[in-house]
Amino acid sequence: MFIGSHVSIANGYFGAAKTISKMGGNAFQYFPKNPRSLSIKEFNPLDTKQCRDFCIENDIVSVAHSSYPTNLIPENNVAQQQVIQSLLNDLEIAESCGSIGVVVHFGSSKQLEPLEGYTKMIAMINNVLTHWQGSARLLIENNAGVSSDMGITIEEMVQIRELSDYPHQIGFCFDTCHAFASGIWTGDNWLELETKGIELDFFSHLDLIHFNNSKYPVSSRKDRHANLSTGHIATTQLQTILRSKVCNQIPLILETPKNETASHPEEIALLKSWY
Repeated sequence: MFIGSHVSIANGYFGAAKTISKMGGNAFQYFPKNPRSLSIKEFNPLDTKQCRDFCIENDIVSVAHSSYPTNLIPENNVAQQQVIQSLLNDLEIAESCGSIGVVVHFGSSKQLEPLEGYTKMIAMINNVLTHWQGSARLLIENNAGVSSDMGITIEEMVQIRELSDYPHQIGFCFDTCHAFASGIWTGDNWLELETKGIELDFFSHLDLIHFNNSKYPVSSRKDRHANLSTGHIATTQLQTILRSKVCNQIPLILETPKNETASHPEEIALLKSWY
């Protein structure tokens, strides 16, 4: 299994890879640039090459995460162009680091009807991927349902991928906290969710799992991650996912709080012990 956490690139991409190795992990997620900006980052190709080579030598998997302002259903043409250029920049960095791809949240909109929102999102993805020739993929992540009903179900993620012009360049990221917060996973209905995912061919394109507990109860529609042993998702419920045959080869990334009840090295060790 590939197990790790989100890490900082304060010391570069190569530094991030070395950090996760010291923490006992063999997978990591990183923001390729300022997580609060859509600005374009000029990166050092030597740094990304060292990151890629180190990961290959040490059998480490990496993945990038798009910045917070990224929305696949932008409000206007100016925002659309900013997001397109930002995601292409993210994909370029991810490709250079040898990463699986770039995680991006399923689009959301309070103003649009769902069908119009889905149509705009598909067009947006097509606009990004028509300019992309690399192997790094866009990894669409399920929403927690904080501001919209859009993007909380497996069906939506599968349909967006199938209706795009570039399905081979799209994968999925499943966030356990988001699924719990939205109510599609109650903690006790994994077999039902697994069966549906197999029928829809969701798991064949699942590239990453954000393995987080939740600070709030099921169906709260609140996206607040908790440490593995302290949230509202029971340990036995989290372990159900680990035992699932459709998930046993998927990299697990912790986005749990640091320095609250457990550090990431401690939680990586805990997650390993559950196996």
